[in-house]
This record gives sequence, structure tokens and C-alpha cells, in this order.
Amino acid sequence: MTNAETISKLNNALNTLIKAYEELEAKNTNLENRITELEDEVLELETVKEDLELNVNDFKTNTEEDNSNISSMLGKIEGLLNKKVSNDITQNYSSSSIKDEIETAEETQENKEETETSKSYENNIFSNNNNEKKEDEKKSEDNKIDLNRMASLLNGFNN
Repeated sequence: MTNAETISKLNNALNTLIKAYEELEAKNTNLENRITELEDEVLELETVKEDLELNVNDFKTNTEEDNSNISSMLGKIEGLLNKKVSNDITQNYSSSSIKDEIETAEETQENKEETETSKSYENNIFSNNNNEKKEDEKKSEDNKIDLNRMASLLNGFNN
């Protein structure tokens, strides 16, 4: 092998090495560019992730607030409905009970009046006008007692 052949072979080998080096450099540059792009994408994804986490937290907070608002509204509605139902029941009960009480009171009053009327006739025979005035006062006092009783019953049902 001559020097010229050796130099030619070395030259070919050197050219091959340079080509391989240039190809590796190009691949390395492409890979570095790709790494940079991927790092940028990772940063963007992390930013999006943070935004999504903030949105999720906002939604959770809003959901909890909405749930508490709905619960309080439902509580108020139930309270109103319970109050209305209890008022309706009380009114139905109280109106029928009040009617019964009024009828009982009227019957009692009529019985008292009949008794007092018969007593007054007996007393009229034996007494003067002063006794009649006293009986009228007793009747008005009896009426006051029954009216007070009725008022207390009505107050009891309204509470």
C-alpha cells in the first residue's frame, strides 16, 4: 500500500467521520429542539392544570354555597309548610273545638239563665227591686267569667 492509497483511505474515513458527526449534530440539534418544545408544553400543561385546579376549587366552593343556600331555602319552606299545616290543623281543631266550647258555654249559660229565671220569679214574689239588681249583677259577672274563659281558650289555640 502506497502513501497515496493510505491518504485516500484516511481521507475517505475522515469524510465518513465528518458526515457521521454532522448527522449526529443535526440529530442532537433536533433532539434539543424537541426537548425545548416538550419543556414548553409541560409548562403550558402545568399552567392549565393550575387553572383547572382553581376552577375545581371555585366549583366546589360554589357547590357548597349552593347546597347550603338550597338547604336553608328548603328549611325555610319546610318551616313555612309545617307552620301552615299546623295552623290549618289548629284552625280546624280550634274552630271545631271553639264551636263545641261555645255551644257548651251557651248551653251552660242557658241552663244558668233558666235556673236564675226560676229563682228570680221565686225571689220576685218574696223580694223587692234591690234583689233584682243584685241578680242582674250576678248574671253580668257570670257572663264575664265565661267570656274570659273563651278568650283564654282562643289564646291557647292561637299559640
